[in-house]
Amino acid sequence: MKNALLSQAVRVYLANQRQGTQNAKTRAEISRTRKKLYKQKGTGGARHGDRKAPIFVGGGIAFAPKPRDYSLKLPTKMRQKALDLALKSKKIEKVVLTKVTGKTKELAKLITVNSNTLLITKDHNPKVWQAGRNIAKLTILPKNQLNVYQVLKADKIYAE
Repeated sequence: MKNALLSQAVRVYLANQRQGTQNAKTRAEISRTRKKLYKQKGTGGARHGDRKAPIFVGGGIAFAPKPRDYSLKLPTKMRQKALDLALKSKKIEKVVLTKVTGKTKELAKLITVNSNTLLITKDHNPKVWQAGRNIAKLTILPKNQLNVYQVLKADKIYAE
């Protein structure tokens, strides 16, 4: 049950990250004449209708991709439960960020980043974000934007 809930929460998060804006023209949307290329019989060539057909260069795409909405919804209680499970499955280290003035060196002294690391702040702190934006493999999130995917992806988690 726990793994199913976590995987569902991750699936919903990743689905909601998709843009779904790809688009190509079908033969109906191509701006060309609908006139038949040449008569059906007597030419010795293959039968053709018009130049909009997918077989021709500049013709429409058969079954062209169209914009669509990939978003999914997860009930609030399920989302909260999944986040609780994800946080309980990880070891979270406390860190005091009151001294950070926006210098990367200061933040680097407080935390060690060897692999994917997540830093959870109480609220959006521009100085902490400025100090950590140049540290590779470090993700900084305020606690109100925390999600299951980021928690499970992180190898190490620090919380303010």
